[in-house]
Amino acid sequence: MIQRYECNGRLARVVEYNGILYLTGRTCGEYEGIQNQTRGLLKILEDTLEKYGSDKCHILKAQIFLKDIKRDFQAMNEVWESWVIPGYEPARATVQAAMAREHLLIEIVMTAAKCDSKKS
Repeated sequence: MIQRYECNGRLARVVEYNGILYLTGRTCGEYEGIQNQTRGLLKILEDTLEKYGSDKCHILKAQIFLKDIKRDFQAMNEVWESWVIPGYEPARATVQAAMAREHLLIEIVMTAAKCDSKKS
């Protein structure tokens, strides 16, 4: 059974199927600078995972979109590497992409397994 959460007529922020959570692309534009936007965005994603029964140890894949990969890749990675738990690194791709709004520097899409309460 497919379950959709936080729907707004255009998209669902989270779709669940067979114990897998598919999170829509998220941004965090209320901060300036790539490191601040990355930190804020990872907090949003971590809170979303927790809300729907997962955590950052269960992330399967992350797709990262940067407005300027040459300028921001290293600084974004510093924040990412301090956030991710060693031994639980997800598969990841990072590409450069145009953003929907001028002030946005990063967008992340995640896929995660739900926590199995018997094993977690």
